Amino acid sequence: MPPNLSLLIFLLATMAYRSLAVGVNWGTTASHPLPPAKVVELLKSNNITRVKLFDADPLVLEALSGSNLGVTVGIPNGLLRSLNSSKKAAQSWVHDNVTRYVSSGDSRVKIEYVAVGDEPFLRSYGEQFHPFVLGAAINIQTALTQANLDSKVKVVVPCSFDSYLSETSLPSKGHFRADVNRTMIQLLTFLSKHNSPFFATISPFLAFQQYKNISLDFTLFKIYTKAHNDSRRMYKNSFDLNYDILVNALSTVGFPKIEIVVSQIGWPTDGGPNATSHAAETFMKGLMNRLRSKLGTPLRPRDPPVETYIFSLLDEDQRSISTGNFERHWGVFTFDGQAKYRFDFTQGSNSLVNAQNVEYLPSKWCVVNNNRDLSNATASALNACSLADCSALSPGGSCSNISWPGNISYAFNSYYQQRNQSADSCDFGGLGLITTVNPSVDNCRFLVQLNTSLSDTLHPASVSQWITLLVTAILLLLPRFT
Repeated sequence: MPPNLSLLIFLLATMAYRSLAVGVNWGTTASHPLPPAKVVELLKSNNITRVKLFDADPLVLEALSGSNLGVTVGIPNGLLRSLNSSKKAAQSWVHDNVTRYVSSGDSRVKIEYVAVGDEPFLRSYGEQFHPFVLGAAINIQTALTQANLDSKVKVVVPCSFDSYLSETSLPSKGHFRADVNRTMIQLLTFLSKHNSPFFATISPFLAFQQYKNISLDFTLFKIYTKAHNDSRRMYKNSFDLNYDILVNALSTVGFPKIEIVVSQIGWPTDGGPNATSHAAETFMKGLMNRLRSKLGTPLRPRDPPVETYIFSLLDEDQRSISTGNFERHWGVFTFDGQAKYRFDFTQGSNSLVNAQNVEYLPSKWCVVNNNRDLSNATASALNACSLADCSALSPGGSCSNISWPGNISYAFNSYYQQRNQSADSCDFGGLGLITTVNPSVDNCRFLVQLNTSLSDTLHPASVSQWITLLVTAILLLLPRFT
């Protein structure tokens, strides 16, 4: 074969391998999650080809069967200790959550990665998961090898945005946190040995809050914003800057060329300042244009970011808000699968396709009864918010401008909807009132929750509990028929 032709074939093969891949994170930390089958329809109708999960919920994996979507299944942090200490536990997990789904013929699930832990190095967790991450990853890798799946399924460990940093926001000063540095070197050695990529969160939104010298325009990919100069390397947006902080951190510990997968990146739309649909639309369009350019970064000019997972697909009203109330509003879609802004995962119509035939609870809301003494209403509202989701009421949120007692009504309704509109959940000592008149004001949406059936909302643990109760009931009834 002529040398020039060999080179051409090699280049074409490289280009095909490095083709742009954009997926989404699908989280289910919601009181009334959209049914999995409906979510898979949503993914397909928006031409999304990859999805990253945070666990291995059987209902979700069954819905993904035969979809041909590339899937990352997740292992929650709570399982890391047992998977680290027991090879049999790892074998059992791989059998139950990987093997049974990838070996089902036409209905198989196209599992590409097993994500060991959910950002286990997050600073707020301290060191509680550090001793178990690598051992769990090794045992899962061994189990995949024994199942002859190691050539198809890669083991990865998602790393949080705060596991690497630069005190000056300059990429040339990027490094891993001191408390994770040793573990990170061990992890990177493991990943390199098995040709697995480094999964990392890139969060321009959080970096904007962290670094005071980074402007909002710089973060939102605005064209005419002032570039940042780092040793004559020019950065025109926050994505490139944060990406290269990670690149330098990897280089500092001896892994300058390891493949990077952006496992989480996005922009919230509520729950805090600058968390708006308008800002999110600007950011997401800028990000997609940046990725489609297939250009490298100053520290990796010939190695552009390729595989990227948007965070996230849907809002989740039960996510932890320890970082901020915006944590429940990362979705490109609302909790019920409705697009928040104009955007497209592919170079097409620039519009998202909403979830179809969504089933809601009846059009009823719980509001404050203005005919009662409201002197103790605030205390009742605070109690409701502690059990429901009032993140939209926070400063900068979509409902932060509604006046008292409208904010009390919002809190009451949030609790009422999470309790499936049961009449007693709108009592509040006689302060609540059920109405069929929508109390929503301007951009402040008083939601009506999804009507989720028992089979859609039960997690595996709950299913097993119901089976146990059913068997117990049958055993108790048997003596009557003998």
